[in-house]
Amino acid sequence: MSDSPSSQHAWTPHQPADRVLMALKTRGPQSIAAIAQTMDVTAEAVRQQMSRLHAEGLVDAENHSAGRGRPTQIWRLTAAGHGRFPDSHAEMTVQMIGAVRQLFGDEGIDRLIGVREAAMRATYHQAMLGASGLRDRLERLAQLRSAEGYMAELRRDGAGFLFIENHCPICSAAKACMGFCRSELELFRDVLGEGARVERVEHILADAQRCAYRVSAAD
Repeated sequence: MSDSPSSQHAWTPHQPADRVLMALKTRGPQSIAAIAQTMDVTAEAVRQQMSRLHAEGLVDAENHSAGRGRPTQIWRLTAAGHGRFPDSHAEMTVQMIGAVRQLFGDEGIDRLIGVREAAMRATYHQAMLGASGLRDRLERLAQLRSAEGYMAELRRDGAGFLFIENHCPICSAAKACMGFCRSELELFRDVLGEGARVERVEHILADAQRCAYRVSAAD
């Protein structure tokens, strides 16, 4: 995932084409009809935007057949399409990680991750003050993570919740050092408290569309 010239902490779609990209980013590969329903516009309006995005190399389609009849085109983001979403100074971050590893070894990387995690933990714990229950804490965490560019959302999942991050603004850094991902899982468990069970069930670095965590009350 590459840096976008317009990278910012919270990417917000304004143009119709951006809304199409957002629909594919947050909901995964879809048909034009499904995207039109999500956006509450006509299929023809989506088709026009998709034609433009395809010409720019941002989306691609595969034909899916569900029995008899004409196959349905399922559209998805290409690597360039994913690159339209912010990845916080990716190249510079990876270079800095490499420099720290070269100068200070893996111990230096661990210390770097620890300092980052401590700062985030303090900020998150401050935001949780006065929270009333697990849902409230998760909603506050989603707001914090969305402000940082993770496009977070919360959904009901049976008796618990699914905490979803549709984008990873530090994806390049996480690929260069898996410690960042381990750190964030531990951070969520700490911030949500002993009364919560947190399990990562989808992971972008494992070729998933998003990162997702199943959260439930501990027995």
